[in-house]
Amino acid sequence: MKELDCLGELCPTPIIQLGKAIKEISIGEIIILKADDPATESDLQAWARMTGHSVDSVAEHTYKIIKI
Repeated sequence: MKELDCLGELCPTPIIQLGKAIKEISIGEIIILKADDPATESDLQAWARMTGHSVDSVAEHTYKIIKI
């Protein structure tokens, strides 16, 4: 499991960092993304639809991404 701390970063920075990190993990692995920009949640959902990966909100400002 990999963790990305993007707290305090404005979008699209969390999505860009996630895009780089997802390339470094294997299918089925998990990335935990912490981001507090209000746009992050909608941007993550759009990113997931475009890339086919799974995104779940697990806590406030914390998201679990599973590489598919």
